[in-house]
Amino acid sequence: MATHKRINPFSKTNNDTGFGTNVNDYGGRFINRDGSFNLRKEGIPLMSRYDIYHIMLNMPRWKFIVIIFIFYFIANLFFTFIYWIVGADQLQGMIANAPWAKFKELFFFSTETFTTVGYGRVNPVGDGANIVASIEAVSGFLSFAIATGLIYGRFAKPKSYLIFSDHALISPYQDKTALMFRFASYKENHALTDVEIKLTIGLQLRENGGDPMYKFYSLELERSRVDNLPMNWTVVHPIDDKSPLLGFSHEDMKVADVEVYVLVRGFDDVFSTIVQQRTSYVFDEIVFDRKFVPMYRESEDGKTTILELHKLNQHINAPKPTT
Repeated sequence: MATHKRINPFSKTNNDTGFGTNVNDYGGRFINRDGSFNLRKEGIPLMSRYDIYHIMLNMPRWKFIVIIFIFYFIANLFFTFIYWIVGADQLQGMIANAPWAKFKELFFFSTETFTTVGYGRVNPVGDGANIVASIEAVSGFLSFAIATGLIYGRFAKPKSYLIFSDHALISPYQDKTALMFRFASYKENHALTDVEIKLTIGLQLRENGGDPMYKFYSLELERSRVDNLPMNWTVVHPIDDKSPLLGFSHEDMKVADVEVYVLVRGFDDVFSTIVQQRTSYVFDEIVFDRKFVPMYRESEDGKTTILELHKLNQHINAPKPTT
C-alpha cells in the first residue's frame, strides 16, 4: 500500500485558495485545463443558477454560431406553422398550389418578415395574418438587437490570448531540479505588459495517521513577474530546501494527487484593462527528466525574431543531475 510522503516543513502554506481540505468532498481536479473550475452547483432551480447571456458570451465560437442559426430556423418554423393554421388564403401573392410548396412559401415569407426585409410579393391581407406578421416583425427586431449585443460583447470582451504547454516538466536546473512549464501569447501584435504569475500546489496528505486532507502551498518561482510578454515564458519553480516537492518521485505525486494551480495576470494595452487566465497541471501531466526545446530563432535575413508556437509542447530527454 502506498504511503503519503512527508512534506518539507520549510514550505510556505497557502490557506487562501478558496478550496476546502476535506478529501472526500472533492471529485477530480480543482481547475480544468481551460481555466474553468471543475464544479457543478445544485440546490436551487436551474434558471436561477444559469445566466443565458453569460453562457452565450463564454461558449466556443462554433457553438455560438450554431445556436444563432438554430434559433433563427426554429423561430421561423414556429411562425410558419402559425401562418399555416391561420390560413394561406390570408396572404396575398402566393403562387404555390401543392401543400409542401405552400409551406415553403410561408416559411420564406416568415424569414422576410422576421428580418424585416419584406420583398413585397407576398403580403398579409387578413386580420389574423396581419396580427401574426406584426408580432413576428417586432420579435425579429428584438432578436437581432439581442444577437448584435451578444456579438459585440464577444468581440469586445478582454481576453488574455495565452496558450500553455500540455505538460509541466521536472527538468535539470542549475545543480538541482525544477518544475517547469511555459506559455505564450498567440495573437499577432498582441503582448501583455506587467505580467505576474502565481503558482499554488495542492496535495492530499495524511498527517499523524489521521484521515487524508488537502494541503495547499505557494510555490516560489525563479521569476514571478516580467515587464512584457512578447515571446514565451518558461516558468521555473526550483525544487530546493523550501519546495514542498523536495524529494518527490512520480509515484509520490500520484499518491498525493498533486495539482499545480496557475494564475496569470497582465495588463492589456488594447482594452486598457487587466486580463487573467487560469490553468492547472495534475500529477499525470507532470513529466520527469525532460526539458523543453527552444521555440524561437532568428529570421533568415537576421532582422527579426521568429516565435515558433508549434514547438510550445516539444520536449526532449534530459539527464538526471548528479548530486
